Amino acid sequence: MPAYVAMLRGINVSGHKPIKMEDLRAVCSDLGFRDVETYVQSGNIVLQSSLENPTIISKRIGAKIIESFGFEVSVIVRTSKEMRNVISNNPFLKENGIDSSKLHVTFLSEIVQKASLEKLAELSASPDRFHPAPREIYVYCPIGYGRTKLSNVGIEKALSVTATTRNWKTTNKLLEMVSKL
Repeated sequence: MPAYVAMLRGINVSGHKPIKMEDLRAVCSDLGFRDVETYVQSGNIVLQSSLENPTIISKRIGAKIIESFGFEVSVIVRTSKEMRNVISNNPFLKENGIDSSKLHVTFLSEIVQKASLEKLAELSASPDRFHPAPREIYVYCPIGYGRTKLSNVGIEKALSVTATTRNWKTTNKLLEMVSKL
């Protein structure tokens, strides 16, 4: 049965859109997903599903969250293979002197047109840098993610897509978890 990573955007941030992870696991199990696990409180889920369309999985989780908790949450889903590619294709890992604790991946809800990436380049200010991929943006923030203009909100506005960002440690942990399913 295929394995997936589902990432929720903007839950449990400063008391907004609160969802306990045990409740999130129950919601996903109620939808018929198997081997549901969560990681930290920011809405990271690994699961198995007989569905083979990540968009359908995303929509079902999103609809069930509205029904169960009364608010809308964006859900971005990747297959285990896509997560493996996200890790192996990070261009920053080929550079010397990169501090992996300053790496982030912004997962996009859809493929972005190359013309839109010009808007993203306008946000980028040294020393922060980014590398685009079709459905992810790799971000390196040597002085910290909290100070960058390449934040999740900045990327969403520049590219006109929904996005959610995970640090490199979390991204790797999610791959580790989904690989065990």
